[in-house]
Amino acid sequence: MYARRLRNKLETWSSLCREYESRVGSKCHQDHALSAYTLASKTSFFDPISPLSSSFARFVSGSPLYHTLISGQGTPANCSRKCGLEISRLNSKHFEFSHKGSVSGLSTVAKSAKNEEDSRGGNGGKGDKVEVSWIERYLPKGARPYAHLARLDKPIGTWLLAWPCMWSITLAGSPGSLPDFNMLTLFGCGALLLRGAGCTINDLLDRDIDIKVERTKSRPVASGVLTPFQGLCFLGFQLLLGLGILLQLNNYSRILGASSLLLVFSYPLMKRFTFWPQAYLGLTFNWGALLGWAAIKGSLEPSAVLPLYLSGVCWTLVYDTIYAHQDKEDDLKVGVKSTALRFGNFTKKWISGFGVACISSLALSGYNADIGLPYYAFLAAASGQLAWQILTVDLSSRADCNRKFVSNKWFGALIFSGILLGRLVP
Repeated sequence: MYARRLRNKLETWSSLCREYESRVGSKCHQDHALSAYTLASKTSFFDPISPLSSSFARFVSGSPLYHTLISGQGTPANCSRKCGLEISRLNSKHFEFSHKGSVSGLSTVAKSAKNEEDSRGGNGGKGDKVEVSWIERYLPKGARPYAHLARLDKPIGTWLLAWPCMWSITLAGSPGSLPDFNMLTLFGCGALLLRGAGCTINDLLDRDIDIKVERTKSRPVASGVLTPFQGLCFLGFQLLLGLGILLQLNNYSRILGASSLLLVFSYPLMKRFTFWPQAYLGLTFNWGALLGWAAIKGSLEPSAVLPLYLSGVCWTLVYDTIYAHQDKEDDLKVGVKSTALRFGNFTKKWISGFGVACISSLALSGYNADIGLPYYAFLAAASGQLAWQILTVDLSSRADCNRKFVSNKWFGALIFSGILLGRLVP
């Protein structure tokens, strides 16, 4: 009888999830004993089957509660004790669970652990109201997991990939003239596609790691919303579109662009072998500094392009080391490596050195490209922005690390503005 009552309550909970979906327009997902964060998750929803939804059934099938229910044995007390889940309140408008002593609520104003921009991503604090992204508001349900897989709701990664391209295209322009707008647009679209493809590759190769990391465990492939085969098909689609963009460039740029795929595909594996995956990411993310110049000039000018590329690599080491401090506890548990773990308490000294190298390389690149004085004024402003990040970041705070990481879009914008005005006012 007790087991039957619990079964009825769980069926009611499943109905409430479907009602929540219809009211809020977001999808529900089970995780860690049905916490409120996963009720508000954006990656899956409860398909109405009887007696429980398929998603919820996958959760309970491996739990002691499930086996107690189907055996018809036990009492509510020992059921709750076995699965760590106490049904504390149930009615048609509000349904609360307490899991290991913490109470989470499901209502029209549900609470969740809000993911800040992740980038490549981010991680926020708990207790924030659910924020429904434009993906849930405007895309059909079938397309939402793929949009999340490509991180379309987190544009910071696209900005960080696009800025070195924009710098290079503008620097390669003729003095006194605007940069090639068509080329800027083409590279912007390419950055969006390549960043999405990189995220897909990363999630496919890291799905065994992502499921163990708090910030990444709800990603579509790691959580099971998309199968690896679906991810591979989506990757093929992204690469096909990227090929269409690459074919718009000259032959030299096509070869140069295609060669970057080796870096793109191998980057996710680096954290397993070296404490310097951020340096490898820098080589990958800043390839556009080489490609943009080649797309305009048809060749490379080492004296201007190589310092620009090096500056981007050093910049990446700054922002991605800050970013990696969000996951350092999980990385230690899982056994993956990062510069955050390598530098430890000396992180600020290390990234200060990379910051100085970044600014120095940008200055050398501008000098060799014979750029105008306005460039150096904006370079000074960008130096201040980078120094602010390094000096004020709280490496023990995930939220602050994420804020500083996201602020790098403004560093990129300052450098771009300086190059643009330096070309217009020689």
